[in-house]
Amino acid sequence: MKPKTIVILVLVALFAIILIQNTQVVTLRLLFWKVGMSQIILVPLIMVIGFILGYLVAKVTSGSHGKQGKK
Repeated sequence: MKPKTIVILVLVALFAIILIQNTQVVTLRLLFWKVGMSQIILVPLIMVIGFILGYLVAKVTSGSHGKQGKK
């Protein structure tokens, strides 16, 4: 197996363990809203939102950086 594959498998296993251990219901408060949900749903949801925001920030910053170099 390639080292990259092993690292990915270990990270997926650790993420699964974290999800399994955090099944209690938590209250998420955003400004005036209160939402009760299980952490097993909340953790992946926040992770996906973080990946999307990171991707968008990387696209925006790399696009403006590349245009400056072409002048």
